[in-house]
Amino acid sequence: MPAPVFGADDRKRGWIVAAVLTGIAAITRFWGLASPTDNGTPVFDEKHYVPQAWQVLTGGNWIEDNPAYGLVVHPPVGKWLIAAGEGLFGYTPLGWRFMSAVVGIVMVLIVYRLTRRVARSTLIGAIAGVFMIVDGVTFVSSRVGMLDIFQIFFVLGAMAALVADRDQMRARLHRVSVEGRMADSPFGPRLGFRWWRFGAAVLLGLGCATKWSGIYFVLFFLLLSVGFDIANRRAYHVQRPWLGTLRRDVIPAGFSLGAVPIMVYLGSFAPWFAGETSVYRYEVGNSVGYGGPFSWVPGAFRSLWYYEAGILKFHEGLTNSAGNHHPWESKPWTWPMSLRPMLYAVQNGPDRCGGGECIRVQMLIGTPAMWWLAFPMLLWGLWRWILRRDWRYAVVIVGYGAAWLPWFANLDRQMYFFYATAMAPFLIMGLALCVGDLLGADGRWASFGRERRMLGAIIASIYIGLVIMNFVWMWPILTGSPLSLHMWNMQMWLPSWR
Repeated sequence: MPAPVFGADDRKRGWIVAAVLTGIAAITRFWGLASPTDNGTPVFDEKHYVPQAWQVLTGGNWIEDNPAYGLVVHPPVGKWLIAAGEGLFGYTPLGWRFMSAVVGIVMVLIVYRLTRRVARSTLIGAIAGVFMIVDGVTFVSSRVGMLDIFQIFFVLGAMAALVADRDQMRARLHRVSVEGRMADSPFGPRLGFRWWRFGAAVLLGLGCATKWSGIYFVLFFLLLSVGFDIANRRAYHVQRPWLGTLRRDVIPAGFSLGAVPIMVYLGSFAPWFAGETSVYRYEVGNSVGYGGPFSWVPGAFRSLWYYEAGILKFHEGLTNSAGNHHPWESKPWTWPMSLRPMLYAVQNGPDRCGGGECIRVQMLIGTPAMWWLAFPMLLWGLWRWILRRDWRYAVVIVGYGAAWLPWFANLDRQMYFFYATAMAPFLIMGLALCVGDLLGADGRWASFGRERRMLGAIIASIYIGLVIMNFVWMWPILTGSPLSLHMWNMQMWLPSWR
């Protein structure tokens, strides 16, 4: 059967809910956005990206071409977005955080619409939207001038596009089935050009052009797209669905989700190629010789390779065994439960709290009422996906896995909890789907007795209320609001949070 469609009334209700959620997200993201600062200057890793973005904006070439920067280690797209806010509001906290807040607001809308599509339920989509608003990780990431929020924005958009592509391909297969043409080939029909998948590829390329870790999502999402194709052909009884997918879908998917992101990534360096003063732009003939097995490659691309190889070498050297340690570093096994958060800013005084000393702290930390349920959600999701063939959880598990699993490949590397920002939207979607299962929103509602439905609604309501209350309680340490030392100690639930 084709993907269910929403009725006109539900579509209208869906956009009303979207407007309400987006409005609440805007209030929370913009409220007090200009603080905290380090005496009016950027905090934590803002100190790298904010001045680089300003130089991108004011240097005339839209690229960092100042060799005095010792740490230009990421592609330019995220810094372009920071620069856009600085162009509107100047070199101010509002300027360098404005686009982060805008993107964070739009992400709430995307999570709501994506979960609504996956769950076929406006209610479950709305629950996901609420969870996204009150998640500490995406909230704080939306209020600092760093790159992670932009990368996750592109990744999340790519997942939404892939899910839309899945539904569109099912609709095309359904039309072929209704017309009686499904048996014309044992491999099934050709499905034509897939604009949604192409859009996902462009967004993944932008994710890679923000931070290199976007490549993990390219690989995982390519496998997910091929898996959707196999499932779609099997659902419509194609005689040879696996071989049909191999012949009809794998090569186009490989081009879209493999080649297109590379082209987008290289395209993001167009200002670097065009700039006469770009860092390392003319290394061929200097650090790079004219000869060798790659002499046939144009000099500009060889210079870019030299530039990128230097960045890779820098990252490879950031290991614990090489003596690189940081008091707030963490390893990936601690990320699902946010056991070792990040301290972004801290200031003692000048406020007075009840006549005593105050402290202002901003931490990147996941809302415990959600993050502490990560492993139960993952186990439930794996069971639903693998044993019950519930494709909704495939979206969650693949996205979460792409954000988390690759970091286990090199545990000696210096890592931080803000790398886990990409896990947050998929955790939120998974928890919303779990609440939907509790409510019977997957279609089992009619089979539940009255007592079972009431119990499910009560538990779900209590849990949603606890999540919201947990976020409200943590608001001071997410925003850098003044706290007495007593309240600060009450906020620190775990020794590893200090």
